[in-house]
Amino acid sequence: MIRPSSGLPVYLYTGPVDMRKSINGLAILVEQEMALSPFDPALFVFCNRQRDKIKILCWEKNGFILWYKRLEKHRFKWPNPGDPTSIDSTLLNRLLDGYDIQPPKAHPTLNYRSLF
Repeated sequence: MIRPSSGLPVYLYTGPVDMRKSINGLAILVEQEMALSPFDPALFVFCNRQRDKIKILCWEKNGFILWYKRLEKHRFKWPNPGDPTSIDSTLLNRLLDGYDIQPPKAHPTLNYRSLF
């Protein structure tokens, strides 16, 4: 499993984001809405309104990295607007695993035999 690097600060954009946005659109949100630089050594995390998709934006030396995770079932335990927007990489990994940042509770494992 590929995960973002640990040790970097993590900033959550707590409002819903249109997941059609790509690197440029997300970088503009970081600059204009979060008042941060997308070129800082940090991870910027975005979630859609349905809370089943997450994108993570990061600058690395000479270009952007964009991680994307889509849940097939269940929802991410996304914080409400106004909740703290800065977490550490441990909490980010817990969020990606399906745990609530406050009381931990994982999504159950899904076992499929085929796509259709």
